[in-house]
Amino acid sequence: MQTIVRLADYRPSDYLIDRVDLDVRLHPTETRVTATLALRPNPDGEPGAPLVLDGDELTLLAIALDGQPTGPGAIAVTPRSLTLHQPPQRPFVLAIETQVNPSANTKLMGLYRSNGVYCTQCEADGFRRITYFLDRPDVLAVYTTRIEGERADTPVLLGNGNPVAQGEIGLTRHYAIWHDPHPKPAYLFALVGGRLGRVGSRFTTMEGREVEIAVYVEPGKEGRAGFALDAVARSMAWDERTFGRAYDLDVFNVVAVSDFNMGAMENKGLNIFNDKYVLASPDTATDSDYANIEAIIAHEYFHNWSGNRVTCRDWFQLCLKEGLTVFRDQEFSSDERSRPVHRIADVRTLRARQFPEDAGPLAHPVRPRAYREINNFYTATVYEKGAEIVRMLRTLLGPDTFRRGMDRYFATCDGTAATVEDFLAAFAHESGRDLTAFAQWYEQAGTPTVAVSGTYDPAARTYALAFRQSLPVVATEAAAGAVDRPQLIQPQLIQPLVIPVALGLVAREGGPVEAVSERVHDGVFVLETAEDTLVFEDVAAPPVPSLFRGFSAPVKVEHALTRDERLTLLAHDGDAFNRWQAAQSLAMDVLVGRAKAGAPRDAEAGPEGAALSAALATFLDGEALADPAFAALVLTLPEEQEVAQTLQAEVDPDAIWRARQSLRVQLGRDLGPRLRALRAALAEPAGTPFSPDAASAGRRALRNAALDLVTAADPDAGTALALAQLDAATTMTDRLAALASVSLVPGEAREGALARFGETYRHEPLVLDKWFAVQAMIPEDGTPDRIRGLMRHPAFSLGNPNRVRSLIASFSLNNPTQFHRPDGAGYDLTVEVVLALDGKNPQVAARLLTSFNTWRMVEGGRRRRAEAALRRVAEAPGLSPDVSDIAGRSLAAAR
Repeated sequence: MQTIVRLADYRPSDYLIDRVDLDVRLHPTETRVTATLALRPNPDGEPGAPLVLDGDELTLLAIALDGQPTGPGAIAVTPRSLTLHQPPQRPFVLAIETQVNPSANTKLMGLYRSNGVYCTQCEADGFRRITYFLDRPDVLAVYTTRIEGERADTPVLLGNGNPVAQGEIGLTRHYAIWHDPHPKPAYLFALVGGRLGRVGSRFTTMEGREVEIAVYVEPGKEGRAGFALDAVARSMAWDERTFGRAYDLDVFNVVAVSDFNMGAMENKGLNIFNDKYVLASPDTATDSDYANIEAIIAHEYFHNWSGNRVTCRDWFQLCLKEGLTVFRDQEFSSDERSRPVHRIADVRTLRARQFPEDAGPLAHPVRPRAYREINNFYTATVYEKGAEIVRMLRTLLGPDTFRRGMDRYFATCDGTAATVEDFLAAFAHESGRDLTAFAQWYEQAGTPTVAVSGTYDPAARTYALAFRQSLPVVATEAAAGAVDRPQLIQPQLIQPLVIPVALGLVAREGGPVEAVSERVHDGVFVLETAEDTLVFEDVAAPPVPSLFRGFSAPVKVEHALTRDERLTLLAHDGDAFNRWQAAQSLAMDVLVGRAKAGAPRDAEAGPEGAALSAALATFLDGEALADPAFAALVLTLPEEQEVAQTLQAEVDPDAIWRARQSLRVQLGRDLGPRLRALRAALAEPAGTPFSPDAASAGRRALRNAALDLVTAADPDAGTALALAQLDAATTMTDRLAALASVSLVPGEAREGALARFGETYRHEPLVLDKWFAVQAMIPEDGTPDRIRGLMRHPAFSLGNPNRVRSLIASFSLNNPTQFHRPDGAGYDLTVEVVLALDGKNPQVAARLLTSFNTWRMVEGGRRRRAEAALRRVAEAPGLSPDVSDIAGRSLAAAR
């Protein structure tokens, strides 16, 4: 049984490390690391306690205490720990020499080689795979790193901080020394050595510091690094303007590697990236790729303050750096692009990833109370819901007070390992507001539901909105994965949450209703109790309420608006998010009704579908060309997983797919002439230079949304259009959208298009990832067999996380009909890969297993097969802690 780590058990380290001098002599299989640690007893620790250093698969070569070898019995050593039984109760120096094998490190944690490049990944606990250490985030030290390697193999040697020296060693080797003056925890350590190309520029901070910024990529790919380099400079300038945060070193380096478990890592001054979030060209990257590169470059750079200069005391505070930094990168992208469009995209991500997590067996609070494996808590709840909490805080306090609170937080916590309480205290001080109740957002798992009803009193000319909040939760410790026998609790509200409700009233004929309520300030009403009623005075006629504008709180809303009222919001609401939400709600009503009725795929969508078509026709006629990106979102139907979340129980994925397909067909038929006209109007003239800017991307998005619906309604005509676009496209966005449309129409045309695409891009790994993903998402019975065939493709490798995610995760997360096949073949395929991968890379295997998070929602036959598949994993011998934890929590509260 894995050890349970509890927030309540936190205590400071018994020892502190003030300085770390590392000497790393790179070798493919026998890298030697000498770590010289300047330690001292922690005044807040236990006096005289043994010093226990963490390790993982290490070979100890030598150890010395204050320059002398340790005596017999002074230490106890295992591959996972080193214990000094009686450390001096004064400052002392411990020198430890270890050996590691980077080439054999398939876990991609610690020091490993990726396509001949040495690199590191140390978050959350990978540094212990390099040397024995106090591998915890509240032990901060100043690092100096000497890196030595063969010049032919590692002409580039990079470390944290600033370069201070370099030189030759004999005829073939060389070294570089890097010094980071800012104390940091071990998880922020990084080094890189290899043959790399470089693009660079300079940036002058608002404090006058000249910073050399550079992006390192595989040789020959320098031409694809320019957008990432530009994003670094724009991120630096934005953080200065918006949060007053200037960069604090002389260099800032980004390195792209092809084998990486995560998206990127914010190591101090040396950010290591999955190359899919760095490399971009019009021929290989989609508009989404460009937007993601921009956002993730910004995210990792912003960590320099929200995560590095101020880090987290323990891993329970992970949201303190990740949720806050997601909020910051969302704001950056909103300023760089379209704020309404980006907000809708963020909410779609939240609903697709975090809402199901909150509703499933892996639910946990934004600040968990316990964990068995910390790698499994890098979740949408910590990141996306954590960002929503920060956004709500800004909504409650207002932008000026929020900025003052951020300034205070950075000033008071700079150079420390902080907690959520430290964060909230800064805002409480600046606002004078008690944030104790607000802090419950960090403590309670589950997505709140806010039920709303409106009543108009014509005699009093008042309009009342009654609010009631509730929160269904699983037993709190079970949700954290911290008990062996969790008990289910009936849906209840543990404690009312503070919920900011941004709102307005819309006249049924259009235009805002200027009604008055003393409890609405700057367009926001704050719901602080389980039930409350808000009254507006001097309302001449029944209005249509526009609630949770801009998605002001991460909640589900139950509000029985009529179809006509939703049409009013779609046509007239001044809030772009709620206009989009009105279209989504209209579509959701159709989809849910048809899924419940089990209607066939070729059935007409009925009067509700016709009403939606008419509303969208009016919308397109009036506004599509004015804001194509927004129009593309309005045309996009709710995804199958979102419909499943609305149904909640006894879900039949096939019925949902048929419902969605029939509505796509109807919209394509009803809007066909308009969609074709839009495609023609938005076509770029021949020779138009490519631009990844938001306006250009929006035009491409609407053209391709139109193609999707045209193909649904008329597969033959749509396939012809898509094939023509595939041949003529000058951007990967248009080329991939055409391939995706063709992939949904069985036949020789599809197979030929897929084969040509795969052959054209056989030497482009990141494009092949897209090719694998398109095929993994085909909603047909033959897809599991297709995937098994693709796993034998020369370009597929279980050792490359991108390739596993593109083929297997795309299938299990984005192809509900085939993952949840009644015969269990989808579950079996996923489990086979999880078990095969677990011994090689347990972190990726565990993330893949989270695709079973919704298994309890599906109907009985599928549910029994899913449970059997999970038990097959849980009972497998020799499971990693990562996979065992996910399997155990997924099964723990089985009904």
